[in-house]
Amino acid sequence: MPTSWVLHVDLDQFIAAVEVARHPELRGRPVVVGGNGDPAERAVVATASYEARAFGIDSGMPLRLAAKRCPDAVFLPTDAPAYEEVSERVFAAVREFPVVVEVMGWDEGFIGAETDDPEDLANRIRAAIAEKTGMASSVGIGDNKLRAKLATGFAKPAGVFRLTEANWAEVMHERPTEALWGIGRKTAKKLAELGLSTVAELAAADPKALAARFGPTMGPWYRILALGVGDTEVTGTPWVARSRSRETTFQQNLTDPGEMAAEIRKLAERVTQDVLAEQRPAVRVAVKVRFAPFLTQTRSLTLPAPTTDGAELERAALEVFGRFEVGRPVRLLGVRAEFTPPEDS
Repeated sequence: MPTSWVLHVDLDQFIAAVEVARHPELRGRPVVVGGNGDPAERAVVATASYEARAFGIDSGMPLRLAAKRCPDAVFLPTDAPAYEEVSERVFAAVREFPVVVEVMGWDEGFIGAETDDPEDLANRIRAAIAEKTGMASSVGIGDNKLRAKLATGFAKPAGVFRLTEANWAEVMHERPTEALWGIGRKTAKKLAELGLSTVAELAAADPKALAARFGPTMGPWYRILALGVGDTEVTGTPWVARSRSRETTFQQNLTDPGEMAAEIRKLAERVTQDVLAEQRPAVRVAVKVRFAPFLTQTRSLTLPAPTTDGAELERAALEVFGRFEVGRPVRLLGVRAEFTPPEDS
């Protein structure tokens, strides 16, 4: 009987790859996508081609800094509809195989498969994606989602890698805790303060000590990650957005609270249109404020009842905004409406 496997497919430098496919003359050049494509404006990098990454340009970096690091880079505006269209074609190609596909976003998804040769399946999937969309992809193979996701990192670019219980210690134990999916830089620093710098050290940690430092849920969960334990179920339920958000980066900092409130109203109106298009009521509203030079804070509240009413969403957004101390200049504002998660999430 064939063995059950979890595969994780990740489209290499996806947004940049879509742009290069539309503009073949850019192949081999450093390409940076973000904002309106103008590095003189305030915006951040959505993605960068491998050629641009060689200059130290990463996602989330201000475009102005990216331009300083690579003045010869080609800067392009983001084009969400184009990326969505290519993503749909990618996963349509994957669904032609006898597998279960769980889409996680534009550029990645999990695949559940029964096979005795997961590497062969992975390579056939990669070939189909390339043939039908022109996109390069990497595939991680695992005995659960965590290991498959991490395996993709070793597969990049345009390769296949298997990470299972059998080689977990060999591959992961000496790596820093930040290498684990779910542990970021701040958490890794806090773990290091406890003397837990590597995956092996975290795997051997006392769950009670972790719970005392990080809470009864998150603390022991970090140790579970270090052991490589993860979910094995891949569901074919269509991907459903958890939220809809809008934000604006201002070319000149805002200092007038009245101006800021007016911008919150505009953003709430745009989010309302997105909520109506989803045909799903919002249950929570969040507001993001980025103070100059680059300090970001987020606040949120649960709505009294699920709603699609624009006036209620605006009221909630303004109430949340009122919880911020806006004595400093503001460079970005954002409003997010959150939906009830699907029952099987």
